[in-house]
Amino acid sequence: VGIPRVLNMYENYPFWATFFKKLGFSVVLSPSSTRKIYELGIDSIPSESKCYPAKLAHGHVTWLIHQNVDFIFYPCIPYERNEFPDSNNHYNCPIVTSYAENIKNNVDEITSGQVKFLNPFMAFTNEETLSSQLIKVFGASDFAIPESEIREAVSDGWKELAVVRMEMQKKGEEVLQYMKETGRRGIVLAGRPYHVDPEINHGIPELITSYGIAVLTEDSVSHLHQVERPLIVMDQWMYHSRLYAAANFVKTRDDLDLIQLNSFGCGLDAVTTDQVNDILTKSGKIYTCLKIDEVNNLGAARIRIRSLIAAIRVREKKQTKRTVVPANYERMVFTKEMRENYTILCPQMSPIHFELLEPAFNAAGYNLVVPNIPARECVDVGLKFVNNDACYPSLIVVGQLMAAVKSGDYDMDKTAILISQTGGGCRATNYIGFIRRALKKADMEQIPVISLNLAGIESNPGFHLNADLMLRAAVGAEFGDIFMRCVYRMRPYEATPGSVDALHREWLAKVQKFVSAKHISIGKFRRMCTEIIRDFDAIPVLDIKKPRVGVVGEILVKFSPAGNNHLVELLESEGAEAVVPDLIDFMLYCFYNQIYKAEHLGTSKKTAKISALGIWAIEHILRGSAVKAFEESKHFDAPTSIYKIVSYAEPIVSIGNQTGEGWFLTGEMVELIKEGVPNIVCTQPFGCLPNHVVGKGVIKALRKAYPSSNIVAIDYDPGASEVNQLNRIKLMLSTAQKNLKKGEGVE
Repeated sequence: VGIPRVLNMYENYPFWATFFKKLGFSVVLSPSSTRKIYELGIDSIPSESKCYPAKLAHGHVTWLIHQNVDFIFYPCIPYERNEFPDSNNHYNCPIVTSYAENIKNNVDEITSGQVKFLNPFMAFTNEETLSSQLIKVFGASDFAIPESEIREAVSDGWKELAVVRMEMQKKGEEVLQYMKETGRRGIVLAGRPYHVDPEINHGIPELITSYGIAVLTEDSVSHLHQVERPLIVMDQWMYHSRLYAAANFVKTRDDLDLIQLNSFGCGLDAVTTDQVNDILTKSGKIYTCLKIDEVNNLGAARIRIRSLIAAIRVREKKQTKRTVVPANYERMVFTKEMRENYTILCPQMSPIHFELLEPAFNAAGYNLVVPNIPARECVDVGLKFVNNDACYPSLIVVGQLMAAVKSGDYDMDKTAILISQTGGGCRATNYIGFIRRALKKADMEQIPVISLNLAGIESNPGFHLNADLMLRAAVGAEFGDIFMRCVYRMRPYEATPGSVDALHREWLAKVQKFVSAKHISIGKFRRMCTEIIRDFDAIPVLDIKKPRVGVVGEILVKFSPAGNNHLVELLESEGAEAVVPDLIDFMLYCFYNQIYKAEHLGTSKKTAKISALGIWAIEHILRGSAVKAFEESKHFDAPTSIYKIVSYAEPIVSIGNQTGEGWFLTGEMVELIKEGVPNIVCTQPFGCLPNHVVGKGVIKALRKAYPSSNIVAIDYDPGASEVNQLNRIKLMLSTAQKNLKKGEGVE
C-alpha cells in the first residue's frame, strides 16, 4: 500500500502504519517533500489559488505511482479525534478533509483506471466509528479481511496514535524544563501538523534556533492550558483548537512567545489569525504571523523574527508588566423584551426570495429589515472591518450590516442582527464571529447577533424558530424559487418587453399579502403555486433559440447580484438565458447530509430520521403542487429530487464532501447538463476552499463524462478584475453560441 506524506497523514500516519502492518500489508510512504516532488505533480493541479501543502499532494501521489505500489490509500477525514470536548466541533479544514477527491479526479493514471486509488470518507471521532468504515472498505470482496482482524488492527492503531500524542506532549514538557534550567527563551511555532514539512516551512524552525531560541510545536503544549470558552469565533476545527490552546498557554509564560505559520490561500486562517492575535495581545504578548507559500525566500521571515526578538528584549529591559486575561467572549443575548421593540437587520442574499422572507418574518412577530446597501459600499465597508483574507461573501455580509448600523437610520440601542449558521466545516459558519468582531471594533457590542440555525449552535430567549415562522419562511422561499424559475426562463424570450417583470410584480404583491396573513392556508398556497406557473407559462414569447447558461457556486455569490456583479442581467444582455437552481435545494442538501453522516460517519440516527422526514415534507407537501404544474407546462423544467441529484454527483465525488456547497455543487452541474444546459458559470469566492474540490476540481471529470459541457469557473473578490470576468464569460458564451448552431445543448 502506498501512503502519501501529505496533509492529514502528518496527524494520522502512526495509526495507518500500525493498522496496515498488523493486517500484513507492506507500507510504502512517499519521501519528505522537495521542490522536485512538487514539480512531479504540477500538471494535475486544477486550481492555482489553493495552499502549497495541498498542491504538494499531487507530487507525492505521482511519486507513489512511479513505485508501482498495488494501491494508494489516501482517506478523507471530515472529523479528527475530539481532543477538546468543550469546543464547538472537531472538523478538519475542507482541504484536509477532501483533497484526495481532487487527486481522484485529476491525476490521469487514476482517472484512466491504471492505478487503484482508495479514498474512503471516515471519521476519527472514536474507535468504533472508524472500525465500522474500515470494515466496509477492507472487509469487501477486494480484500475480504475478516472483521475481527480489522477491529484488532484498528485497536492497535488507535493505541499507537494515543502513544505518539503523549510522546509529543512529553517532549514539549521536556523542552520547557530545558528552558527553565538554561534560562533560554522559547517560541511556539504554531501551525498545522503538516507545517513540520521542511518544504512547507522553508527552514523557519532552524532559523529561529540559530538565534539561541528553543522551538516548540503547538501540539506539544496545547494540553497545558485549556482555553476559556466560548470564544468570539466558532471553535470547530481540531487543529485550530490546538492553536487557541497553545496561544492560551503562551500568554501565561514570560519566557514563551508564539509565531503563527499561515499558508497562502488558507481561508480558515482569516478566522484563526484574528483569534490567536486576540488571545495573545489582550494579555500583553506580541503576535507574529508569517505567511508562507511555495516561494522559499526567507528574507522577510528573518526580518519579522528579528523584529520580534528585538521587541521582546525592549520589554524585558523596561520590565513591562502584563496582566493575563481570559480568552472567552460574553455575547449579548437577544431577550424576550427585545423582541417587542427591536429592529432586526438581516443581510441580503437573494432579492427575489428575501422580498418574501422579510414580510414572512414580520408576520411572525419580528421587525425584520433587509437593508438596501449598494454593492460597492458593502465591499468598501467590509474591507475596513473584516480580515482581508476572509472570503468575498463574508466581506459583503459584514460590510452590508456595518454600513446599515453606521447609517444613522436605526436606533443602535434597539437594533439586533440576524445571520444564518449551518454548523458545517466551511468558514461560513464563522460569519457570526466576523460580525461580532466588527461590532466590537466599532464600539457597538450592545447589538445582539442572533444565530438562525437548526443545529442547536446558539439560542436566544427572544428568538424562536417555531412552527408558524418556519411555515411562513418555507412558503416564502418556495414562492421565491417559483418566481426565479419562471422569470429567468421567460424574460429572455418575451414578445412584449417588460411583460414578465410586470407579471412578477403583480404576483409579488399577492404573495406578500399571503405570507403576511394571520393564518397560512396550505390549500390556497398550492392553488397559488399552480396559478403563478400557469400565468407565466401563458406569456407570449418569440420563436427564437438562445444558449441556456446555468449559474452554480457558493450560495451567496450564486444568488446575490451584488456578489456576482449582476451575472443574470449580464447573461441576458449578452443574448443568453440564465438558469439558476432553486434556493430550497440547499436546504435539501443540508438534510441529506445528516442521512449520509449517520450511515458513514457515526452521527445521530435520530437526526437522520428527522432529516429524511424534512426531505419528504419539502418534496411532497411544499413543492408538490409546483412540481406538478411545472411538469404540465409548455416552457418549464420541474425541480429535481434531491435523491436524484445525489445519484448524479456520486460517480464524480463522494457524498462525504459536505463543506460549503459540497457534493451538491457537482450534482447541480450534472443536473443542468442532463436538462439541456451544458453551459455553466461556476461562481466562487477567490480561495473558496470547498470549491477547489467540488467546483474547479471536478471540471476535468465533468468534461470527460459529458463532452458537450462548457464550464467556466469565475472567481469573485474585491480585487478581481471585472474585465477579466467579463471576457471569460463572453468566451464561454461564444462557445455556447457555436454549439447551439451545431445542435448541441438545444432542448
